[in-house]
Amino acid sequence: MNVSASWPAPAKINLFLHITGRRSDNYHDIQTLFQFIDLYDQLDFMIRDDGVITRQTQLPGVDASDDLVVLAAKSLQKHCAVKSGVDISVKKNIPMGAGLGGGSSDAATVLVALNYLWGLELPTEELAELGLRLGADVPIFIHGQAAWAEGVGEKLSFCEPDVGPIIVVTPQVSVATAQIFGDSELTRDTKAIKMHDFSLELSHNDCEPVTCRLYPEVADALFWLSGYGAAKMSGTGAAVFICIESDLAAENVFKVLPKQWKGHCGGRMNQSPLLSRLHREAMKEKI
Repeated sequence: MNVSASWPAPAKINLFLHITGRRSDNYHDIQTLFQFIDLYDQLDFMIRDDGVITRQTQLPGVDASDDLVVLAAKSLQKHCAVKSGVDISVKKNIPMGAGLGGGSSDAATVLVALNYLWGLELPTEELAELGLRLGADVPIFIHGQAAWAEGVGEKLSFCEPDVGPIIVVTPQVSVATAQIFGDSELTRDTKAIKMHDFSLELSHNDCEPVTCRLYPEVADALFWLSGYGAAKMSGTGAAVFICIESDLAAENVFKVLPKQWKGHCGGRMNQSPLLSRLHREAMKEKI
């Protein structure tokens, strides 16, 4: 039995999100800055020789046939004419519908892990192209580096933003991304900025007013968290966060988190732990 366990799929935050235009295909041009946080899903893989791909874990509201985890595995299998299959188990720690990229990160981990476990040796850029067909956020997780992103999120310039403690608060709602981007009141004409002009303090998230109007719980969480720092929303929500000055300050805020919300007290990272896991697997082969 060929089992490979505990491959990490980290959450991301958008330090800002500007929508600079709407394209003819109804997708939006954006600018954002992606960074990872130390909150992860975990995926286990059992390789099988009959070509069948299954998801072993039941996830509420997510049918296996529509899950990006399964779709990613099937996409890679078809792309490389792989005869092997795989059973995939997912331990979900990242809230769904939170703007933290959990589904995209899971899909990226599937592509990276199976590229290794099936012995395919596809280059990262080719994996990222496959990932982009599954979702605009998937490539950032495949590359595993913090990045300034433009286009629909696929044009990446890798960078090293400041790291440090973070508090993430997630109200008990699941935000539909398509609903936010389809809203008539969404700002779609923010002027594009240069990466060297970016300031966290002066940046904003164009989706925030729409999400707060449609999901008052998100507005409540933002208001509460704003009492402790410059609170921002990640992606289209529902998660909101503050970058905070010290671990002690973060712990003090976390202690008084209202019980109706989920929270995470941790840190921001510029490199995904998925890259570290892949490196460890490669080193094992050399021993």
